Amino acid sequence: MARIAGVDLPKNKRGEIGLTYIYGIGPSTAKYILDKNKIDRNKKVEEWND
Repeated sequence: MARIAGVDLPKNKRGEIGLTYIYGIGPSTAKYILDKNKIDRNKKVEEWND
C-alpha cells in the first residue's frame, strides 16, 4: 500500500482517484501531478513502484 504524507492510498483505485484521498489534492491537481511525473492516470496505485 502506498503511503504519502501520512495517508494510506487505496491500492485498488486508479492513481488519479487515489491521490485525492490526500487533503488538499483535488482531481485537477492529481492529474497535474501524474502528468508531470509521467505516470499513467489509469494505473492503479498497487501498480506503482518506487
